[in-house]
Amino acid sequence: KKTPQFFSLRFFFACRASRERKRLHAKNDDMPKQRAVVVLPFVACVVSALVFARPARGFYLPGVAPQDYAQDDVVFMKVNKLTSTKTQLPYEYYTMPYCKPNPIVYSAENLGEVLRGDRIENSLYSLEMRNDMQCSVVCKLDSLSAEQAKDFETKIEEEYRVNMILDNLPVAMVKIRTTEDGEGDTVERKTYERGYPVGFKASVEEGGEEKSFLHNHLRFTILFHKDQETDLSRIVGFEVEPFSVKHEFEEPWDEVSPTLTTCNPGRMQYVTHGLAPQIVEEGAEVIFSYDVLYKQSDIRWASRWDTYLLMVDDQIHWFSIINSMMIVLFLSGMVALIMLRTLHRDISRYNQLETSEEAQEESGWKLVHGDVFRTPQASGLLAVHVGTGVQILACTFVTLAFAILGFLSPANRGGLGTAMVLLFTFMGFLNGYVSGVFFKIFKGSDWKGNAGLAAMMFPGVMFGVFTFLNFFIWMQKSSGAIPFGTFFILVFLWFGISIPLVYAGAWFATKKEIAEDPVRTNKIPRQIPDQPWYMSGAVSIFTGGILPFGAVFIELFFILTSIWLQQFYYVFGFLALVVIILLITCAEITIVLTYFQLCNEDYRWWWRSFHSSGSSAFYLFAYGTVYFFTKLEITKKVPTMMYFGYMGVVSYGFYILTGSIGFLASYSFVRTIYSSVKID
Repeated sequence: KKTPQFFSLRFFFACRASRERKRLHAKNDDMPKQRAVVVLPFVACVVSALVFARPARGFYLPGVAPQDYAQDDVVFMKVNKLTSTKTQLPYEYYTMPYCKPNPIVYSAENLGEVLRGDRIENSLYSLEMRNDMQCSVVCKLDSLSAEQAKDFETKIEEEYRVNMILDNLPVAMVKIRTTEDGEGDTVERKTYERGYPVGFKASVEEGGEEKSFLHNHLRFTILFHKDQETDLSRIVGFEVEPFSVKHEFEEPWDEVSPTLTTCNPGRMQYVTHGLAPQIVEEGAEVIFSYDVLYKQSDIRWASRWDTYLLMVDDQIHWFSIINSMMIVLFLSGMVALIMLRTLHRDISRYNQLETSEEAQEESGWKLVHGDVFRTPQASGLLAVHVGTGVQILACTFVTLAFAILGFLSPANRGGLGTAMVLLFTFMGFLNGYVSGVFFKIFKGSDWKGNAGLAAMMFPGVMFGVFTFLNFFIWMQKSSGAIPFGTFFILVFLWFGISIPLVYAGAWFATKKEIAEDPVRTNKIPRQIPDQPWYMSGAVSIFTGGILPFGAVFIELFFILTSIWLQQFYYVFGFLALVVIILLITCAEITIVLTYFQLCNEDYRWWWRSFHSSGSSAFYLFAYGTVYFFTKLEITKKVPTMMYFGYMGVVSYGFYILTGSIGFLASYSFVRTIYSSVKID
């Protein structure tokens, strides 16, 4: 399927070939001309490729290699964790009294899969390619014990769902959604809901007590795409419809080939929702069975994830982008007004002052030139925060770049989590370098101690929170608890790779020549006049965080929904635009507030510029709290601790990221304006 990305990539590689030809032709030319001929066309090609390389239906790079199946090939189904949006605690499939193979074989998993609690195992469900199967019996439980019945009842009460995998596709229930197209007509769209419920609760008699019923019969629908030339098939869909049925059978029970009376294709007896359901109670006999139906589909293998990722609310995403763009335009107008009119007028007036008396009569940001570059309090901690912010920013951009190109598609389970952990680890070099440079600007002496703080601060907070929560998750016997082996790998990534890289970056920073400040700093600090209430620290800081948060809060809803409501999130193109708008907003709002602060002769701008844009994290956490009480149904203590613990870590990281952007923008702004005026 030739998607826009296909032509984009073909165009990109054609540009590379063009670049090589130009390099050979320009080999005998002078170096400047060669660079101009070779580099500029290549840059234009890259920019064009990135512009056209937007997310498109039916193309995921690299994904998984397609598997071809011949007629009658045996295909084995795998089982994954049980999940619930009410508890957020995943459990292994075989912690429940389901039919178990002997032995149970665990599939190899990457770091991201382990961290999110995936436990992929083999199962007794098997099928033959393109051969329908009816009333296949998995196993029979002669009598549910009190503990087994309680386990099923608890999982049904907490709305747990079973997850299975076939040919790397997760099992899903079909949901038909009614939407409106661009012309206002009603359109029905087929969507997927991952997994199927363990069971359901209902009352046997009207107004009676509710009982728990178990889904013990599954009807799988396998969609396949057939190659007409080779007669080979590829699986392009994995759907399930669960049933609860109290199976009856002919005595005696045959372990090899039992005969069911409630499901017998020879007698044209099939499972329907009208049959008596399987109740969950002590002593109940349970028979697990399944059907397999094959349907030929026009969906190609490259497009098989489209239904899973179908976005029915794309207009809301565009509204989010437009909303954010309006904020950026508003702030850009203010910055342009300050830069082109007010600031230009100030610089011209300051440079035209001829006498010291005239200078003394002036007021404004020039009067604090002798204090504006004075080293702030806790300068080492500020340097560490800025370095960590650059580390998070670089990790975010590289992750988004890979995600937009398709390398982190849902077909690659756990790929996103693995990439984020590894990229954050290797970006430790930037943390050490940037924090080292600012530590040197602040005239610090113990660069090794500062590098150690940079390497330990944010990772230490994350590690402490995750370890604390992991203990309680482990106490719940959940598969979400990090195993000891994975725990050791994370510690190794931190102490074996990240910390050495931070120290390496800090060492390179010690060798860097630091540019001198545009103005000299007085030995005696200038007295700061009384500030109006609206220019106080608390007011300006909390005001500065409103607009950056306003630029992202709509997209934040979809991110929280994908994390806590077990949904796919794959609109990384929208997310990248929102992140860029967020960075621009943080930079512009901080520049405006810093300018107003300096005009009021308050030179303590270092930390305030960081806090002004960083305060958007406060609104992020507040929004997360509102989301918890309005959208989620979490009532237990451990899931509540998990939610607010993870949201606290995310908010702290968001504070460091946005604060660093605001600080770096203000730092560049202050250096620029004070290097533009004459100081006697």
